[in-house]
Amino acid sequence: MSCTNNPEAVKKLLENMQSDLRALSLECKKKFPPVKEAAESGIIKVKTIAARSTEILTALKENSSEVVQPFLMGCGTKEPKITQLCLAAIQRLMSHEVVSETAAGNIINMLWQLMENSLEELKLLQTVLVLLTTNTVVHDEALSKAIVLCFRLHFTKDNITNNTAAATVRQVVTVVFERMVAEDERHKDVVEQPVLVQGNSNRRSVSTLKPCAKDAYMLFQDLCQLVNADAPYWLVGMTEMTRTFGLELLESVLNDFPQVFLQHQEFSFLLKERVCPLVIKLFSPNIKFRQGSCTSSSPAPVEKPYFPICMRLLRVVSVLIKQFYSLLVTECEIFLSLLVKFLDADKPQWLRAVAVESIHRLCVQPQLLRSFCQSYDMKQHSTKVFRDIVNALGSFIQSLFLVPATGIPSTTTNQAGNNNSGGPTSAPANSGMLGLGGGVTVLPAFEYRGTWIPILTVTVQGSAKATYLEMLDKVEPPTIPEGYAMSVAFHCLLDLVRGITTMIEGELGQVETESQSTTETASSPAQSSEPQDFQSVSDQMDKETVSRAVWEEMVNACWCGLLAALSLLLDASTDEAATENILKAELTMAALCGRLGLVTSRDAFITAICKGSLPPHYALTVLNTTTAATFSSKSYSIQGQNVQMISPSSESHQQVVAVGQPLAVQPQGTVMLTSKNIQCMRTLLNLAHCHGAVLGTSWQLVLATLQHLVWILGLKPGSGGALKPGRAVEGPSTVLTTAVMTDLPVISNILSRLFESSQYLDDVSLHHLINALCSLSLEAMDMAYGNNKEPSLFAVAKLLETGLVNMHRIEILWRPLTGHLLEVCQHPNSRMREWGAEALTSLIKAGLTFNHDPPLSQNQRLQLLLLNPLKELSNIIHPDIRLKQLECVLQILQSQGDSLGPGWPLVLGVMGAIRNDQGESLIRTAFQCLQLVVTDFLPTMPCTCLQIVVDVAGSFGLHNQELNISLTSIGLLWNISDYFFQRGETIEKELNREEAAQQKQAEEKGVVLNRPFHPAPPFDCLWLCLYAKLGELCVDPRPAVRKSAGQTLFSTIGAHGTLLQHSTWHTVIWKVLFHLLDRVREASTTADKEKIESGGGNILIHHSRDTAEKQWAETWVLTLAGVARIFNTRRYLLQPLGDFPKAWDVLLDHIQSAALSKNNEVSLAALKSFQEILQIVSPMRDSDKPETPPAVNVPVPVLIGPMSAPGLSRPFIRTDSIGERLARYPGSEPSIITDEIEDLNLWWAAWNTWYRIGSESTKPPLTCDKLTFIPSQPFLTALIQIFPALYQHIKTGFSMDDLQKLGIILHSAVSVPISSDASPFILPSYTEAVLTSLQEAVLTALDVLQKAICIGPENMQIMYPAIFDQLLAFVEFSCKPPQYGQLETKHIANAKYNQAEWVALNYVPFAERSLEVVVDLYQKTACHKAVVNEKVLQNVIKTLRIPLSLKYACPSETTWKLAVSSLLKVLSIGLPVARQHASSGKFDSMWPELASTFEDFLFTKSIPPDNLSIQEFQRNESIDVEVVQLISTEILPYANFIPKDFVGQIMTMLNKGSIHSQSSSFTEAEIDIRMREEFSKMCFETLLQFSFSNKVTTPQEGYISRMALSVLLKRSQDVLHRYIEDERLSGKCPLPRQQVTEIIFVLKAVSTLIDSLKKTQPENVDGNTWTQVIALYPTLVECITCSSPEICSALKEALVPFKDFMHPPASKVQNGES
Repeated sequence: MSCTNNPEAVKKLLENMQSDLRALSLECKKKFPPVKEAAESGIIKVKTIAARSTEILTALKENSSEVVQPFLMGCGTKEPKITQLCLAAIQRLMSHEVVSETAAGNIINMLWQLMENSLEELKLLQTVLVLLTTNTVVHDEALSKAIVLCFRLHFTKDNITNNTAAATVRQVVTVVFERMVAEDERHKDVVEQPVLVQGNSNRRSVSTLKPCAKDAYMLFQDLCQLVNADAPYWLVGMTEMTRTFGLELLESVLNDFPQVFLQHQEFSFLLKERVCPLVIKLFSPNIKFRQGSCTSSSPAPVEKPYFPICMRLLRVVSVLIKQFYSLLVTECEIFLSLLVKFLDADKPQWLRAVAVESIHRLCVQPQLLRSFCQSYDMKQHSTKVFRDIVNALGSFIQSLFLVPATGIPSTTTNQAGNNNSGGPTSAPANSGMLGLGGGVTVLPAFEYRGTWIPILTVTVQGSAKATYLEMLDKVEPPTIPEGYAMSVAFHCLLDLVRGITTMIEGELGQVETESQSTTETASSPAQSSEPQDFQSVSDQMDKETVSRAVWEEMVNACWCGLLAALSLLLDASTDEAATENILKAELTMAALCGRLGLVTSRDAFITAICKGSLPPHYALTVLNTTTAATFSSKSYSIQGQNVQMISPSSESHQQVVAVGQPLAVQPQGTVMLTSKNIQCMRTLLNLAHCHGAVLGTSWQLVLATLQHLVWILGLKPGSGGALKPGRAVEGPSTVLTTAVMTDLPVISNILSRLFESSQYLDDVSLHHLINALCSLSLEAMDMAYGNNKEPSLFAVAKLLETGLVNMHRIEILWRPLTGHLLEVCQHPNSRMREWGAEALTSLIKAGLTFNHDPPLSQNQRLQLLLLNPLKELSNIIHPDIRLKQLECVLQILQSQGDSLGPGWPLVLGVMGAIRNDQGESLIRTAFQCLQLVVTDFLPTMPCTCLQIVVDVAGSFGLHNQELNISLTSIGLLWNISDYFFQRGETIEKELNREEAAQQKQAEEKGVVLNRPFHPAPPFDCLWLCLYAKLGELCVDPRPAVRKSAGQTLFSTIGAHGTLLQHSTWHTVIWKVLFHLLDRVREASTTADKEKIESGGGNILIHHSRDTAEKQWAETWVLTLAGVARIFNTRRYLLQPLGDFPKAWDVLLDHIQSAALSKNNEVSLAALKSFQEILQIVSPMRDSDKPETPPAVNVPVPVLIGPMSAPGLSRPFIRTDSIGERLARYPGSEPSIITDEIEDLNLWWAAWNTWYRIGSESTKPPLTCDKLTFIPSQPFLTALIQIFPALYQHIKTGFSMDDLQKLGIILHSAVSVPISSDASPFILPSYTEAVLTSLQEAVLTALDVLQKAICIGPENMQIMYPAIFDQLLAFVEFSCKPPQYGQLETKHIANAKYNQAEWVALNYVPFAERSLEVVVDLYQKTACHKAVVNEKVLQNVIKTLRIPLSLKYACPSETTWKLAVSSLLKVLSIGLPVARQHASSGKFDSMWPELASTFEDFLFTKSIPPDNLSIQEFQRNESIDVEVVQLISTEILPYANFIPKDFVGQIMTMLNKGSIHSQSSSFTEAEIDIRMREEFSKMCFETLLQFSFSNKVTTPQEGYISRMALSVLLKRSQDVLHRYIEDERLSGKCPLPRQQVTEIIFVLKAVSTLIDSLKKTQPENVDGNTWTQVIALYPTLVECITCSSPEICSALKEALVPFKDFMHPPASKVQNGES
């Protein structure tokens, strides 16, 4: 509608004006002619303006008085229709701004008249409004008149008019001030000197003001007058006015146009001089009024506070404080004090409510609060306004709880019960718990000691939206709903905290960033030359100091009151959201105090949160002491009144979500946690998490509380220190609702995050945290002493978590951290120390795996620092801790083993520190670590640590907890040795380097380098340490360990010994091997002979190992064998050592003592070793044999060739060829085998040992009892078997003496009986004719000897007879088994197996074999001088006579048969020799012996067994026949060389043999003889042959034969006669068998005789003989009658030869001739 030159609009305006005037003239035509005329002239006027002027609107404005005139006249008619038309037209003109000042004045006057006539009131108001808003032509009196007009319309009877007028007044007032603002805007560039206005100057001195300003000034001044009930100066014509309306107008002006008052002194003056006093004056009834004081007591009745005025006054005050605080410092102090007073409990409820709303408005303006603080609290003699406000709010809140709100009957009635604070009071019946049963939600409320106050939503956070301050239409004080004041006060506190903290934090942040940037600027050299920079920096500093002072003052002023109020509310809150807000406020305050370094207040807020987290009256000393320090008395003063700090109420209407046990030394039942406690806990976590850096020493509080909560909730630490909900079983009294169960993971998560965030703390804060945790942990440790209750592991777990997340700067906290954890590890409570160890080991592992910068490999100091606590753990005795330590080592090895480097000695030390008494599982774990080291990490560790590895492995071998570990550790030692072998070169280099370095250091310090086996090079020392360790294990008390260690030791020396320097072998022999042998021998000889029942557990022990002695025997065996093997295989190395003969003697001594030990196993093994060192058994490979030394003329340089390879101290080649061996030992001369003499000495030493062993071991015992020790067969066999080989080396010097010694040993050895236990193994069965191996060995020994003699020099042959003697002695065993001392032996058939009895051997096979050997030897040596001289043949015969004479009585029939055949063989060779030497008489004594032998054999006294078969008998007979044949061929033909007696004896024998019966008696013997037909026949024939030989030289011989013949014939005749007679007598009965046989034999003999006689030379036959023969014939003929066919046939054979006698008798002549 604004003025526009738009032609269209102008044209329209002109048309409208004309039509308005026409309408007006029409209306007034009849009644008001003057008006009609005016209208018409107006039309003409308009038209002329339109026609003439170019600027139509300007022209209109200039002529506006005339143009308006008709309409004014129209209004004057007071006709409603006309008036309305005119007012509309006037409004149109106004709206086009074509009204001049004069015209406007006229219009206002016209409107006033209408107003006084009460016409068209609404239209009037509208018109005034249009007039004043469209332009600024109305000023001064006109303006005031227009305003008064509106005021007056406000007080009419009509309600609508009143309200419209009120609105118009408000608008008009606003317009007046807006004009002033616009005017200032226009003139703002003109700088004018302000005229100083004297303070006491006239109030109307407004001459300096511009027009609009002046209007505004006058208006405002009059408003003050009106409110104050004084007459206005400017608004003339006012009739009435209300104070409420005036106050509203004042408020709106002050609120909307603050700049007016701030920019113009005149207006400021008005504020100070008029407004403030007015307000203070109007407040007075409120101040003086005391609710509940009886009126009568005061003389003058006190005016009651009036709600509308009071409320509006407070609104004005709010504006004044908000907008003009800077102008009205003192006045505001008064206002604020008043506000505080209005909160008093004795003020009416509505007053307190609006007061609290007003305070709320201030609380949302932190900058304002800051100003208060600066202006009042920080000034010396000033009221502490800020503090008072906060305290007042606190007291107000407390008073709401303490004073029962009137109008709530329930609480009043309940009050009586409430005074008894001891007993919990039940919640009032209607206290907002709306139908709990029905599942209706509970109203949010505060509840405290029975007072229940609901929480209403009064405003959104951060804005103070008042309710009662806005009730401008209410006249009566409203009823304030229950809880409203509390809710507002509550919001005040929250907004206050939020505002202050946000403001200060923001400024703090700003200061920090500024200070950073300025310091950067200052420090950069480019600008440092300009001084103003420093200036700015110092300004900055001052500014910061000032600001900080303000901040601190603000906090100091408000914290007590805040804390008191918030704590109370927290305690009373039953609503989660409210609780959350309270906690948030406490948290932000705590954080702010922390940032500002205000320790007391910080700790107080934290304590409050902590207390809220724990159950009521929970005994936690930290909290109680801190609080006591803060509020030394439990009350503090607010404006002189004492306000009690209300202690928390005991009963809570919170939902209990958890029941658990308190953390205390003595169990105290259970405590309950409510959801609010959990909420507080979360806040606490939040605080610690977000503001950890400012907590400092309060960490103690926070952590102590968290620890207790965690305990009550039953959270237990898990891996990495994170707390997880424990299993329900852990605390039997811990009960958790589902609500809290879902919360627990969250809480535990936040807890973990809290400690994770410690990585962002600076070092100092981190130390605070660690210290707090350590002292918490110490408390927990103290609490856990002396009882085995579950301890609180919170601190330990969190120390771990903190350590883990701060790995990047672990050095700064490692020592305090691990130092404390090590203390924990020593705690007597097992859970406690278990966690200490868990934490410590986790930290060490994490530290080692963490990616440090620089990496650990380049930071050895850090690595050792990290590993050190692991070593420290070894000082703790508790096995569970050690187990943890070892598991940690194991994991470190698995993850970091490759990079331990200098940490190895520490790690190995930990394994080695395990002692024998520390339990199996510990040892097992430690051993696992060691196994891992040996299998995987030997190559990665420094070589200097290898010796430690050997020591540690050895120490495990010595642990006697677990046999398998000991055995496996020996295996590890073997693996280690293998590693040394494979990596020998590199290890040696490194060790030599290290040695050199140490040597240098030692020289610098002037000390001697000391290490075991010192002179040997370091690599050899390593080997020696290994050998020494194994040596120790070889004498372990446990047999299995000894065995394994022994095998390993010897295998190692055997396999890798070649690596040692030559000189080192000396140490190996004397310090390792002989030392070991000595110890083993000593242990074996002193071992216990008690029987061991079982090998631990249910293992049965074999009887061969059931005493310690037997078990040591095995060790002795092993050791001796091992040493012997080394001597054997490494002879080429050992012999060049200077004292080899000495070593040889020591070894032989050991062999001898072992061989003579009273233990079969040891003694036998000793012999095996003996055999080995003599290289009898398992000789070296051909290439190894040192007997063929390399040619001595090999030039030495060639041998040293391999040595000169650069960089190699010795070639590491596993090879054993002589050449290379020589090359390896440059020190020794090329001829390795020392000269023969020394060698011979060694062999003779061996022979002496052999002899001592033999003679000692086979000496028969003197006494005989069960326990007599008798050497076993295998032992004796082995002993004897050694001789042949030994003999090869000593044969050159072997004398008769030695042979004698040997004989004794052989004889004794063979004589030793066998124990009945062993017999089944040595003698498969008695019947089998076998030799035992011992017997074979004996024969072999003799065989070797005789062969040696055979090819030996002449002088050796004198030994033959001795050998024969020895053998013949053995032959005798066939019939006379040898005795062994007085030992009683049984025949095997009678011996009982498994009893200690001795069984005589079956010596027959041995004797027979010996006999064969004798025959064999005799055949070879019969002619030897010694054999002839020593009567060997006679001895042989003499010996054979024994079995031959026994014949069937021999133990075995083979014996006599063999004896016969042997005799025949021997005689066939010996007799010619004997005949040869007949003249020398050397054989004289032999013949009688021989004769007796024949006699004893052929006519034995022993009876053949009954079961002898015919064939057997005939076979035996044929043997007899052979003997007779021998006589006939070898003896009788040479009778002239043979003694006569002997021949006579032979003849007698033959005669005896050829004659069957010499007596008629029938004895068994004769029957036997009679049965030997062939034999008799042979004898007979021999006799005959011998008788009729034509070589008879002596008559004696012929006599013998003739006599023999006649006897024979006579005997035949007798037999035949007797037979005939018997035959005749017997009749039909057959004759006895014997008689028939006899007769047959006689008949055969007759025929034989006749045959023989025919064959003999006739001159040799005596005539009588023939006569006797022929005389038989008749007798023979008589026998023809016999009935027996056998006799008949024999008879035929006997008769047939007689035919040769039947020839015609010769003539006498013939006879005579002959």
